Amino acid sequence: MNGPDIAVESSVPGSGEAGPGGEGAGDLRWMLDRLVEEVPGLLAIAVVSSDGLPLLSQEAPAAPAPGPDERAGRAGPRGAAAGLATVVSGLAGLTAGAAELMDGGGVRQTLVAMDTGSLLVMTISAGSLLGAHTSPDADLSVVAYQLALFTGRARHLLTPGLRAELHGAAASRAAARAGSAKDGTRGADGTGTGGGPAAPGPLPRRRPRAFLRDQGPGAAA
Repeated sequence: MNGPDIAVESSVPGSGEAGPGGEGAGDLRWMLDRLVEEVPGLLAIAVVSSDGLPLLSQEAPAAPAPGPDERAGRAGPRGAAAGLATVVSGLAGLTAGAAELMDGGGVRQTLVAMDTGSLLVMTISAGSLLGAHTSPDADLSVVAYQLALFTGRARHLLTPGLRAELHGAAASRAAARAGSAKDGTRGADGTGTGGGPAAPGPLPRRRPRAFLRDQGPGAAA
């Protein structure tokens, strides 16, 4: 079942002023805005590089806080678009490995159905992916149809040059966040630890049980 087509133009007046990437990035941002505004049940969406950096992302507007009986399934966690990039990249790598093992060719679409929502991943082009998080009541046939339309249009806009520029900007933002967290300060976007207590260090690694057995009774000390 195909859903209603959202009329997304290939160019937007004035989009050339929309930050890194110029016109192409502005067009992609506008298309993402249209998707989250007009596709029911779409909570967060992200254009992701194959190595897990969020190139562009958007979330649905925050809804009023639901009551106790409505809490499940009405909205995703805020900030979901940021974490979506890591999940999408990892899932894409896993499914690509599975497809190679089964001689299945390229992976066109991945769907993860959860108790309180779904995750869809599609390939835009070499080096870029599209991930979407939906509510449990979303019509997945409509969502998948609209995402497929988006990937077809984005494929023409997301040139290797634009992808490299967006990737560089995303890497710079990630480095700035890491630096502000290390210094215990907040960055310009409000991220960072704000001078809070340092994160605990890694736990000591335990020796494997087989290794301990081989070393005798006193090896665990």
